[in-house]
Amino acid sequence: MRGSDELLAQTGAVSNGSVMSPAPNHADNNNDAKKVKLDTKNPGAPSRVIHIRNIPNEVTEAEIVHLGIPFGKVTNVLVLKGKNQAFLEMSDEVSATTMVNYFTNCTAQLRGRAVYVQFSNHKELKTDQTHSNAQNPSAQAALQAAQALVNQTDTQGGPNTVLRVIVEHMIYPVTLDVLYQIFSRVGKVLKIVTFTKNNTFQALIQYPDVVTAQAAKMTLDGQNIYNACCTLRIEYSKLSNLNVKYNNDKSRDYTNPNLPTGDPALDSALAIGGMPFTGMPLAGVTPTAAALGAAGIRLPGQPSPNCVLLVSNLNEEMVTPDALFTLFGVYGDVQRVKILFNKKDNALVQMSEPHQTQLAISHLDKMKTWGKQIRVTLSKHQTVQLPKEGQPDAGLTKDYSNSPLHRFKKPGSKNYQNIYPPSATLHLSNIPPTVDEEQIKDAFAHAGANVKAFKFFPKDRKMALIQLGSVEEAIAALIKMHNFQLSDSSHLRVSFSKSTI
Repeated sequence: MRGSDELLAQTGAVSNGSVMSPAPNHADNNNDAKKVKLDTKNPGAPSRVIHIRNIPNEVTEAEIVHLGIPFGKVTNVLVLKGKNQAFLEMSDEVSATTMVNYFTNCTAQLRGRAVYVQFSNHKELKTDQTHSNAQNPSAQAALQAAQALVNQTDTQGGPNTVLRVIVEHMIYPVTLDVLYQIFSRVGKVLKIVTFTKNNTFQALIQYPDVVTAQAAKMTLDGQNIYNACCTLRIEYSKLSNLNVKYNNDKSRDYTNPNLPTGDPALDSALAIGGMPFTGMPLAGVTPTAAALGAAGIRLPGQPSPNCVLLVSNLNEEMVTPDALFTLFGVYGDVQRVKILFNKKDNALVQMSEPHQTQLAISHLDKMKTWGKQIRVTLSKHQTVQLPKEGQPDAGLTKDYSNSPLHRFKKPGSKNYQNIYPPSATLHLSNIPPTVDEEQIKDAFAHAGANVKAFKFFPKDRKMALIQLGSVEEAIAALIKMHNFQLSDSSHLRVSFSKSTI
């Protein structure tokens, strides 16, 4: 016998939290501890009892159970905290064998420490009737939770190799590379596809087998990428395989590094003899580093992702750099705007962060603005060039990098929590106490808006909702009225609201 197998056989008095000393003058201790009776036939042969060594002292029964959940039903657990060892009993040998085989090729970890998973010499974990897991609430709760998770999986139609991941409350940007690093901790990631749906950032992530995907779902579902934000919601996808056409910042096939990027210029440069696109994230760039990126801190060697948008089908008579700065500023901090000299219904808008470009595309593309349905896509340009000194520009290019009107300068700004698609109802804030409802409605009417309803917030008169005739009217009103001077010291703040009056 090995390790704690031998220990258990010697003591015969093991509790679910400590090992009781079997000294003769303390024999009564055996009555207060869980008595474990273990069969020791066929040592080393497959068994439904799994022996886990080198566990951290603080590990709970739930964490031990958690290791076994992806492989099948867990029927019992025993933690020997004083000896850094534990036992896990599965419902059958097949589940236990799958678990041991899996962790033979992939090191199991608990609280950052590598733990060792092997078959126990014992065929089952037995307790007498009076000293069962019912006496240990934490063990009982862990086993009940495990059973609930198994039942939940069954009702969803069973596990799959492809996970669907939704990132909720996304204050900081979440990139494909950040997802790769997080999900690779559980096992080998084959493919990732990211997209925006229903105004939320989502991803499909494919693993080589169901067990790894199930382990990732159990381990990461509900976890936050950063403190109190960017929460992962994970479910099984209906797809069983991802078809990835391009290796770029939106999709990646790690099994095929030779896929094109989807950018013709870059692909031709690579074909001529440039560096092959490996699709691998930068070494050392962690989610924490990504948070630095969200704060505007570029890491050494980190490529600058595209932050420039191409906005087309604009109304030439109405569009100005300031108007685009205000409209796109709802979804990110606009750095520069250039209306194209030879094609004035087109403009370039440079945001401060790549995820802000995605927000702008998802919310503003195909929105009717000044009577025309505008198109918003990523530009091939990496930056908006300012005109050289002395070069005529006619006011078509403007730099806003030092503007006091940026909404998202502070990392984790609360404004990120109030980003909504254009709507007929606008949220107004920074209203001084000297300004009443009629003054605000008159100001909007003077700007050409058809005001349908108005309401101050009951608990905070600095804020109000104003409802206009249509979404298009609300877009035009926001452009004209954001930063409108209401008093000597107060300028109105306007954004789209999810509410109606």
